[in-house]
Amino acid sequence: MSDVPTVVRVGAPSVRRAEQRDVPRIAATLTVALADSRWTRWALPDDGRIQRLTRWHELAAGHRGVSTGSAWVTEDVTAVAAWEAPPGAEGTTAVPADVRAALDRELPVLSGSHAAAVTATHELVDAARPAEPHWWLAHLGTRPSARRKGLGRAVLAPALARCDADGVPAATSAYTWAGVRFLRGSGFEVTASLHTADDELPVWVLVRPPSPPPAGVDPA
Repeated sequence: MSDVPTVVRVGAPSVRRAEQRDVPRIAATLTVALADSRWTRWALPDDGRIQRLTRWHELAAGHRGVSTGSAWVTEDVTAVAAWEAPPGAEGTTAVPADVRAALDRELPVLSGSHAAAVTATHELVDAARPAEPHWWLAHLGTRPSARRKGLGRAVLAPALARCDADGVPAATSAYTWAGVRFLRGSGFEVTASLHTADDELPVWVLVRPPSPPPAGVDPA
């Protein structure tokens, strides 16, 4: 099993593990990236939606990703990938009790009247995830002003490299076909086509099998 360096250069972009100081910018980047998305309009009430979305990302992507060592950002935090690592993954830790308590307490409140549909959909997606240990891509976003520069693929690269080194899959969900197309470019393929629990949106579950090492190369 090989570890992933703290800083990974993939072409031009410089990518590093997210740190505590990055949490506000992680929340801002993901909120700007997803403010007008169908998922946001479906999951969060109209009242105070942007404030709700910012707090959601601060907790679920920022604090969770930083505290577990499973989020990567560009140097200027214009692109973010936050994952849920499989239990015991080298270099990561379990969600701290205080972060878990905040997630359990606040996320349903942020969803307000939409909470039942969001929770039920989460359960549907969970049931379609791979049975074996895997890395789950929970949040991915790039600021609109920084798109089409390869930053999204750059922040995905460290965890995908870990998946390949450890021989485990990566998985995620997408609520738009454009998201599916993007993820296919990094080796993900659709394994389940679902709908949200209230039948409002399509949901695709995607899995990326680990890439085998090149012939003659020792994966260790």
